Amino acid sequence: MTKGLIFDLDGVIVDTANYHYIAWKKLSNEIGIDFDKEFNHLLKGISRIESLELILSHGNKSDVYSADEKKSLTETKNKYYLELLNNITPKDILPGVLDLIEQANNNHIPCAIASASENAPTILEKLGIKHYFKAIVDPKTLKKGKPDPEIFLRAAEFIHIPPHLCIGFEDSIAGIQSIKQAGMYAIGVTADGPLPEADLAVHSLTEIDIHSLF
Repeated sequence: MTKGLIFDLDGVIVDTANYHYIAWKKLSNEIGIDFDKEFNHLLKGISRIESLELILSHGNKSDVYSADEKKSLTETKNKYYLELLNNITPKDILPGVLDLIEQANNNHIPCAIASASENAPTILEKLGIKHYFKAIVDPKTLKKGKPDPEIFLRAAEFIHIPPHLCIGFEDSIAGIQSIKQAGMYAIGVTADGPLPEADLAVHSLTEIDIHSLF
């Protein structure tokens, strides 16, 4: 029976967490808010605007900026992040990823991306693997972010596979909850810490292959 694979991006396919950290820290310092790596972990798996709201709340500045000003701040952060992304290459693909998506492609198992990152298409192009994915969900089209299941349900819809026949890959608690609420099997990539709600936990995708999944 045909199944589908649906991947988060950052922390599963590539690790750009440090780029996000540098970009958010630069913006936070510019607006007078302390920002460190410990706080940066709270932003894992959530959207750009949600991340900014958490940062502003952390700095007691939630009511300082208008909606337009907040949008401008997120655009500034993204500009810093995109400048850092110029350094990314196929060498940055995390271990096991390329083998798994090649196996899926060879076995006619569709793959999709369900990431909160609006830069997912650009990143996949730079990694040289965009052609392996039949769909990339645009987070700007969604009403709710993770842990809501909308993004994974949308990805399943795009690849024409019922959710219960899909396997989702995530590295965050919110992401695993999103997969489970979508009715999918959840594989947690646990490099940054435990994911107790995952159906299967691996340290990296080198630990699995298509034959172990189906």
